[in-house]
Amino acid sequence: MDNFSKQDVTTGYNDLQQAQVSIQSAQKMIGTATMSMSPQQLSEATEALANARTELEAAQANATGVDEEFLQKCMADLKACEQQLTEAKQ
Repeated sequence: MDNFSKQDVTTGYNDLQQAQVSIQSAQKMIGTATMSMSPQQLSEATEALANARTELEAAQANATGVDEEFLQKCMADLKACEQQLTEAKQ
């Protein structure tokens, strides 16, 4: 099986869409992990959250002025995910 780096994959999404999809994915994983409290799922949710943050930072780096409201909502969603995950781990 071939391994592809992230740079080799073309999804058709722009940075904003990719950030949004990553955050939505992290939200779902965190929801599942906090319901089950499985250490494995919590670990995977933590990784998904880190990936979503990376995607959002990339989108912010390439943002135009019209993207600001969208990016603020994404940041708020990401912070809510972080808070939920942090509370679950305590």
